Amino acid sequence: MASTTAVTPAPNVSKGSLWTGRLISGLVVLFMLFDCITKILRLAQVVDATVKVGYPASTVLPIGVTLLICVILYIIPRTSILGAVLIVGYLGGAVATNVRASQPAFNSAFAITFGVLTWLGLYLREPRLRALVPLKS
Repeated sequence: MASTTAVTPAPNVSKGSLWTGRLISGLVVLFMLFDCITKILRLAQVVDATVKVGYPASTVLPIGVTLLICVILYIIPRTSILGAVLIVGYLGGAVATNVRASQPAFNSAFAITFGVLTWLGLYLREPRLRALVPLKS
């Protein structure tokens, strides 16, 4: 017996949405690359900040490499949704760490804002995501 499933075509993305999404995603990528590169290079300020919130200095490099992998997945169109999930998971961990370490609210707000921008940029440029999560009926 053949299975029949209704497949809804992915909505078209206007040029304006596409370029706005690319711009937002580009900003997210630049920020995340800055974050992971400073960790990979183990800059003194980054290591000190990591230790201050309760992580051993030895975790800085693995965290940076993990974030780099997430960013690469986000950049590749075929894996961009997986990359977004992983980046937002990383940012959620940053929020949890900041809350646990009683850091200023700005630190968490910054991570939350970049999490929202990660999904917004992808939503504006990715028809598969629009088909999965239609905001209009």
